[in-house]
Amino acid sequence: MARSENKESVGPAARMVAAVAKKMRLRKGLTQEQLGSRMGYTGAAISAMERLLHPVSDEMMVKLEEALGDGTGVFEEMRELVRLEKLPEQFRDYAPIEQKATSLNLFSMHNVHGLFQTEAYARAQIAGGYPPPSDARVEELVEARIARQALFDKDPMRLIELVLDESALGRKFGSDEIMRAQYLHLAECARRKNVTVQILPMDVGLTGENAGDRGMLNVIETAEHTRLVYLEIQDESVIITDPVKVRTYAQRYAKIRAQALGTRESLGLIEQLAGEGR
Repeated sequence: MARSENKESVGPAARMVAAVAKKMRLRKGLTQEQLGSRMGYTGAAISAMERLLHPVSDEMMVKLEEALGDGTGVFEEMRELVRLEKLPEQFRDYAPIEQKATSLNLFSMHNVHGLFQTEAYARAQIAGGYPPPSDARVEELVEARIARQALFDKDPMRLIELVLDESALGRKFGSDEIMRAQYLHLAECARRKNVTVQILPMDVGLTGENAGDRGMLNVIETAEHTRLVYLEIQDESVIITDPVKVRTYAQRYAKIRAQALGTRESLGLIEQLAGEGR
């Protein structure tokens, strides 16, 4: 049920969507029930969106464009702003960079990287955090995280490389069923032509080296052929553009990748965890 307190947390982009949608609805002479019928929603859902009692979803943004946009693309343009607004504050500067990157070299240590998560895994992880978010906020964050995965199918093709610490595969969220679905999804991602997935084994330190002991690391290359680094910990983040520092982090990532299992061996391990190992 929509709650009045949600109104206070609605950002400026969602407020703009609500105002524009209401104005365009009235201009067309539609009631909330009539607009809802066109979009596959109830009149109450349209009312909640216009009154800022429930955050506008990504799906609703698509339907608003179809029902009210008249080919202008106005809701499609605002869609990206609403998506950005729903992200955690520390992630908002990085999100547009991620979506425009030509290649992404990712290392995740504590959980499956957000770009590779299933909806159920993402929901279990987000809902279990502290301080606990509201149910509405959980759904916002899950929707925003899953929407990022459109990156996999963008044209031109993005090259996405993930090194995942083996400990992240053993750290369970939600249930065994959710984890099995996550393993299967991760394996499916690993089979994409533009994606590479490698596992950094738990015993890597027994060789005397573990380049991944300092936590998550994203090395991004932009369309302008420049590289930058994104780091995040405990709801704080930093984007590094200094060429000297970026070079050091890129070299560290290369070392992490070299210490990881090969792609076939990594896929076999993931499939084994999913119960599909040969």
